[in-house]
This record gives sequence, C-alpha cells and structure tokens, in this order.
Amino acid sequence: MDIGENVRKLSKIAPILVAGAVAAAVPGIAAAEPVRGPDVASWQHLGGSPIDWFAVRNAGHDFAMVKATESLNYVNPFFVQDCLAMRVAGVSRGAYHYADPTQSPEAQAAFYSTVVLGINGPGDMPPVLDIEHSGGLPPAALIDWTHRYLNTVRALTGRQPIIYTYPNFWRTAMADTHEFAGYPLWIADYNGQNAPGPLPGGWNTWSFWQYTSTGRIPGVNGNVDLNVYSGAQGDFARYSNSASPFGS
Repeated sequence: MDIGENVRKLSKIAPILVAGAVAAAVPGIAAAEPVRGPDVASWQHLGGSPIDWFAVRNAGHDFAMVKATESLNYVNPFFVQDCLAMRVAGVSRGAYHYADPTQSPEAQAAFYSTVVLGINGPGDMPPVLDIEHSGGLPPAALIDWTHRYLNTVRALTGRQPIIYTYPNFWRTAMADTHEFAGYPLWIADYNGQNAPGPLPGGWNTWSFWQYTSTGRIPGVNGNVDLNVYSGAQGDFARYSNSASPFGS
C-alpha cells in the first residue's frame, strides 16, 4: 500500500518477535507460529509476472490481502488473476479498497462490492477499507465519509469491514476519533519492535499488523508488505469464513 507517513523501512522481523506480538495482543494465547500473510497490488507483478501463490503458501503464509479497487474508476488488473490462483493454492483471500474521499462513499462502496462479489465465500476474509489520505476533507467530514462507506459496504456484503490505517494519519486527519473502535483494525506501524506502538482511535487491540513494506518471500518478485493476524477476532479459520483451515 502507499503510506504517506515517513517511517523507517524494515527488510524483515524475526518470526519469534512476531509470534510474541500475537501472544501479547490477546491474553491467554501462547507464543506460537503466527498466522501470516502479505498484501499485494499491481506493484508485485513486475513486468506483468505472476505471483506464485503455491510458493507463498508453502513458505507459511496463510492469507493475503489484495488491492481490488481505488476511487470509482480503478480495478487492479491482477485482482481476478490473483484471487483465482490464491483459491487454488489454498491461501485465504482478503480484498481492499483504497479510499478516495473526494468521491462519493456510497458509490465507491457499491463499486468495490461489485468487483469483489466472488470472494465472499469459504476462505474469504471480510472487506477492507484502506484509508490513508484525507482528500482535503476536514476531520468531521472525513469521519462522516468513513461512516457512510463502511455502512454501505456492510449492507451490501453482510460482513463487518476491517479498517486499514496508520497511527499518525488517524490521529491527525481523523482527529483521533474513537467512533470506529468497534471495527477490526489493520494497523501499519514499521517500528522495528515486536508489536505495534500505542494504537490510535480508542482501539485496545489490533487484528492485523503490517510490520514492514520491504519484506521478501518466495513466490513474490521484489519487496512486499508483510502482516500478522493477532487472533483478536477469534480462530482464523472461522474469521476467514472457512469451516477448517486450508491445507489441514
């Protein structure tokens, strides 16, 4: 994803630290191999090359978030290709919309929901809103825009969306509002530590943590964002709309 915050890039974080972050995020969870996954867009298809999703899965990545849409007129040209290949490889699928607050939230929600219609079944995670720029809206107007988008997507998909953001953006552009603390949080925080820093917006836990934008994994050419699931939404197989984990 494109993140406007000036943060230090990390090439990787030791798996044991990530596992510790998961254990710390949810009391009672012992440190164990975490549920991990990249997020990808067209940038990961250098020269039009495909992603080898079997290699991604075999490297221990259980899910991936794929950019689906942006604003009202952009569909990731590799979205369908990736989604089909992920299903065959047994990688749980998530799809995100990159918000454009200068355009109608209801229209963008409908656009996104139409494009991702085919990935609301077994093995598919809830819809994701990626909000990381204000489009020039003041906080009150941006908060209203976000409510309207999320409410429309929930009505159209029947699932509670995930919010992706980063701390400085939320604390400034969104005036650190606590109005969305009931939504699952996917936080981007490249801090080099074993857990995200203090969360914005009244959230007391994170569901997904994007801990680097410069990860390298088998099957993906070049750098890729890497993420870990905390367990905050319960068993990942159930949260990803599956009766049992892929590959089990």
